[in-house]
Amino acid sequence: MSEQREHWSSSLGFILAAAGSAIGLGNIWKFPYIAGQNGGGAFVLIYLACIVVVGAPVMLCEMTLGRATQKGPVGAFKMLSPKSSHLANLIGLNLIFTAVALLCFKQFGWAAVLALAGLLVMFFGWTIVGILCVIIPFVILSYYSVVGGWTLGYIYKSFAQELNVKTVASSGKIFSIFIQNTGWMITLFIGFTILCALVVWGGIKKGIERWSKILMPLLFVLLVIVMLRGLTLPNAIKGVNFFLRPDFTKLSTDSILEALGHAFYTLSLGMGITITYSSYISRQQNIFLSALSVVALDTLVAILAGLAIFPAVFAMGFKPDEGPSLIFKILPAVFNSMPAGWLWAGLFFILLAIAALTSGIALLEVVVAYLIDELKWKRHKAVLLSTLGIILLGVLSAVSITNWDNLQWLHRWLVTAFDVQSLNFFDTIDNLCSNWFLPLSGLGISLFVGWIWGTQKAVREIRHGSSNFADVHLIALLAGLKDDPSHNDERSHILTLASLWGIFIRFVAPAAITIAFLWMNVK
Repeated sequence: MSEQREHWSSSLGFILAAAGSAIGLGNIWKFPYIAGQNGGGAFVLIYLACIVVVGAPVMLCEMTLGRATQKGPVGAFKMLSPKSSHLANLIGLNLIFTAVALLCFKQFGWAAVLALAGLLVMFFGWTIVGILCVIIPFVILSYYSVVGGWTLGYIYKSFAQELNVKTVASSGKIFSIFIQNTGWMITLFIGFTILCALVVWGGIKKGIERWSKILMPLLFVLLVIVMLRGLTLPNAIKGVNFFLRPDFTKLSTDSILEALGHAFYTLSLGMGITITYSSYISRQQNIFLSALSVVALDTLVAILAGLAIFPAVFAMGFKPDEGPSLIFKILPAVFNSMPAGWLWAGLFFILLAIAALTSGIALLEVVVAYLIDELKWKRHKAVLLSTLGIILLGVLSAVSITNWDNLQWLHRWLVTAFDVQSLNFFDTIDNLCSNWFLPLSGLGISLFVGWIWGTQKAVREIRHGSSNFADVHLIALLAGLKDDPSHNDERSHILTLASLWGIFIRFVAPAAITIAFLWMNVK
């Protein structure tokens, strides 16, 4: 018999947990450096537009699916899917035909994958989207925990004053030596994964919600402290201007699509997290305002992270477009240039570790919830075995950060089957999730809610938890529509909201995701 389903004890608990799942390394590590690579302020504006046009509507989709069914991704799609779907069958047949075409070009690995995917789509229908939403967090956490382990290692290095360097070259050398220590990488990776497991072990109220209420306020406090310190440095205004003053001459098509992809990634969309967390919501909770709150908190942290990093980078005379190395190579040199730099470095990496941990917890909970809901396992058994599986897969990433030397057998197979050109297994699996799994999952969710389940049914579910039509009026206000008192009946409001939201879910989001997907993988 399965365990009785838990629920969040309060709306605040859900919002903090959901915001914690979205606020992760993507906000504090990735967002600043991709903003730096794409001209700063102009990229920030495009990113905010993508959040509003695509991110928020899709997040509301996922919240609605989770609360309506009170199940994780697989159970949600299984419950709401029609017994047969012509669209799913058509997608499955197209995948099989594409696989046959690839065989003609001797792309045997991709042909086998597409043929299998086509058969699964035809057999499971739209439930395959829910299955993908469970596979994605399992795979992501396996390499995400490696980076989470880096944050733990750099906390130690900061307070042990092992990051006292004045140049980027010296800082880069320390980082290179650090990630090439295979034993250290495995230890930190397993340690971070176990931290996630310990929180999830406690369940929803005593584990995830309790720690979210502690970690999220702490994250904000640390972020504000680091930001204020950076803003008080001489010439910090140069960094503020770079980050907030738009320069559209530095934007390209790649920049716009990267902003869209990051908006999707940073909100944890397509990973099954929002569906799973929302399945623990009672029908009385207002999910429309909850979605707005999570999006607002996530975006706020991304902006604060930029204001914490760029003023310090500019004040100390470093470049803002250093790429992924900005956090682990540039910032140690930046902090060391400040008085008591070891302290500021330590606080920053604690902040980074908290952000990584809140997201890691959410990724693990998706897998655990599937084992509890669908396989009827007890929580503790589900946590133990899912953590073990993630560690076994993640070790491959932990031992291949810089090259394929430790996994030459796997590299040869991947090159033969898929013509993989990545520098290491870590990059290979990250590319698979970021450029393939996540866009396809997001596309599937949008199509399902917009065309299969239907936006009118979804809106009726959104209406639960609100005693009046305030949400609908707010949507109308944001859309610039006139609030006509003569149309205040419930059916009229449902149809109005369904049509507004439906435009984004049925047309805008699928088109934007498809364009970004094709651009990333075909160009």
